[in-house]
Amino acid sequence: MQLLRQSLQKCAALNTRYFSASSSKKFTPNTNEKPFKVLQSEGEITIDLESFKKNEQHFAKYVETLKQAEEIAKAGGGEKSIERHVKRHRKLMITDRVKLLVDDIDDFMELSLTAGIGMEYGHVPRGSTLTGIGKVRGRYCIILANDGAFKGGAVYPITLKKQLRAQEIAEQNRLPCIYLVDSAGAFLPLQSEIFNLGGRSFFNEAVLGAAKIPQMAIVCGSCTAGGAYVPTMADDAVIVKKTGTIFLAGPPLVKAALGEIISPEDLGGAIVHCGTSGCTDYFAEDETAALQLGRDIVSSLNVACNEEKEFLDYDEPVFDVNEIPGIIPHPDCYSEINMFQIIARLVDGSRFHEFKAMFGPCLVTGFAHIEGHLVGILANMGGIGEAEAAKGTHFVLTCCERDIPLLFLQNTTDETENIDERDNVLQQSLSMKLQARMLAAVSCASVPKLTVIIGNGIGTSHYIMGGRAVSPNFLFAWPNARVSIMEPQKLAADIAQESDQRNDDAMAKLTERIERESSAIYGSYHMLNDGIILPQETRKVDFISP
Repeated sequence: MQLLRQSLQKCAALNTRYFSASSSKKFTPNTNEKPFKVLQSEGEITIDLESFKKNEQHFAKYVETLKQAEEIAKAGGGEKSIERHVKRHRKLMITDRVKLLVDDIDDFMELSLTAGIGMEYGHVPRGSTLTGIGKVRGRYCIILANDGAFKGGAVYPITLKKQLRAQEIAEQNRLPCIYLVDSAGAFLPLQSEIFNLGGRSFFNEAVLGAAKIPQMAIVCGSCTAGGAYVPTMADDAVIVKKTGTIFLAGPPLVKAALGEIISPEDLGGAIVHCGTSGCTDYFAEDETAALQLGRDIVSSLNVACNEEKEFLDYDEPVFDVNEIPGIIPHPDCYSEINMFQIIARLVDGSRFHEFKAMFGPCLVTGFAHIEGHLVGILANMGGIGEAEAAKGTHFVLTCCERDIPLLFLQNTTDETENIDERDNVLQQSLSMKLQARMLAAVSCASVPKLTVIIGNGIGTSHYIMGGRAVSPNFLFAWPNARVSIMEPQKLAADIAQESDQRNDDAMAKLTERIERESSAIYGSYHMLNDGIILPQETRKVDFISP
């Protein structure tokens, strides 16, 4: 033991002399050097001008469909409903409430704007609820605002789905949650689709509270029935004089049960709950004052301010992001998308540090910066085979070790098309095993995950590449994106064969329906994604680290 101790002391002395001698030669790092190689040749457009123009025109059709849907969403309940909400009830519109609450409305990222359009029970603009992420006093918060101008802020099945998703985002990203309450409760004709899962939002409030994620409710209007639990379960509750009310049963039910006539204000108004019941913590003379109180409450949360983008040093891409629509081919040719051309137009300085460049070439992996933030990128250039799955697993685990967020640029293919009947069972089993490992790595990743579907989200590879099923922090789609269990034409043929509907008219109708239901816009209507973004907006999506 004594010999070992002496040996270690000698080694330490030698190391000290060596490093002391070496330190005389000072190394001065080049602070102006930019990390990672520029995708100069890889980013160049390789298609002819005519094809580029055709692609742009085809992409513009998707954008036009999106704009039409957004106009319906922003119109809300219509002119008469808005006039009644503003003039008769003297309330602010949800967009005006959000403007008064956040630091800068231009930096506010609204989620699922087109949710609720084309429902079987009619249009429900914005899903009757506005949700989004914005900074309040320098801190990122998620906001849920009931649209009282549409059916009194009634909760529809799609409304509930949107609320639950917003709470999930709050939990995943540890964001303070602000509820702007103005709702008459569940839309009773559809109560069977609402009631059973409706209590989940209260469960989520309890879970968020237990996780020490701050929650605040600003009662701007009605807060009836089960909705009364929203402010009473929040950490802080503000209520507006005259317009804000909280009660389990409103005046009509009180009259029916007891024969007593009572006003909403006397039953559950601001004075009652601030002075008698103690259900609310802050009294506001009007909505403007209430929202200012909300901002002050955020300042009292003892939550660190988020880093300002303007303090991060980054370069814009060398290549023009506006060229992307011309690069995206017709859906039948999505397999031809060159991911290096896409990446070169999305990342800072078009710089990309590729990982395992010579292995598993159908999956591009590597590191880049987006608005100064280091991210790990996974992008499809074909099917996920054995090599691609092994490569993807290695890369995901590496990013988890280094605490680097993951960005999935998804354009998957139908894996069943690549199965050769001559392949032996052992080979297919090995492929499935490696894909399962990557799926497990992505599912259990300890870092934030952001998925953008830029082309196809087809087959089981959709799950592996950060699909909704593996709970990414955010999942967005470009207007041209498609998500389906297999290629729409092949799916239609399989369904037609099973149901014996193989005539041309039946096949055409079936294919049209499947293509419609596979589209990104349909997914946004039904909350299957967090919204549709344009390629030009992709860099603006924030990585919000827990």
